[in-house]
Amino acid sequence: MSELVEWVDERDRVLGVIDRAEAIRRGRLHRVAATVCRDRAGRVLVHRRPDGVSRFAGCHDVMLGGALGVGESYGAAAERELREELGVAVPVRHRFTFLCRGAIAPYWLGVHEAVVPPDCVTADGVDPAAIAWYGWLTLPELAAAVRRWPFVPDGQVAFSRYLLGLPSGTGGVDHGGEGPEQGPGGVSERW
Repeated sequence: MSELVEWVDERDRVLGVIDRAEAIRRGRLHRVAATVCRDRAGRVLVHRRPDGVSRFAGCHDVMLGGALGVGESYGAAAERELREELGVAVPVRHRFTFLCRGAIAPYWLGVHEAVVPPDCVTADGVDPAAIAWYGWLTLPELAAAVRRWPFVPDGQVAFSRYLLGLPSGTGGVDHGGEGPEQGPGGVSERW
């Protein structure tokens, strides 16, 4: 099945439309939206990817998300992915967007957060093709899990930036928007 995405440049400007598999194979930049889900107590939703998936099989992650469709915004894609993978419809808050060099291929990653009541995430709503296991962990429990379990590397990079509250730790601010911004020294990064 073909998944069409927008091919973008180093400033996140659309260059054309490309099949996602082709974008990954050729190292073409495209867009991905991901969300950190927390409950009101601050616990983070962690999940394990199924063993049979093509990317990062059996690895854990704190990010839920996927590629943006053609013409789709980062926020709309983040909310759609939560509905598809978790079966929950909750608003997301854009935190930052950055150019992720990626373990498989480079892409622009829009990182969001959502407050999700734990009782809204049920085995009936979770997509087993995307999530083999899930649980709510405190930050100390998550730190211990990262030392014991395999985690998706891109998710760890993004989550580290999320915890810092800044995409680069260089004094940028979270504008909360979706448009490209010019970072310090002319670096293309969106905060």
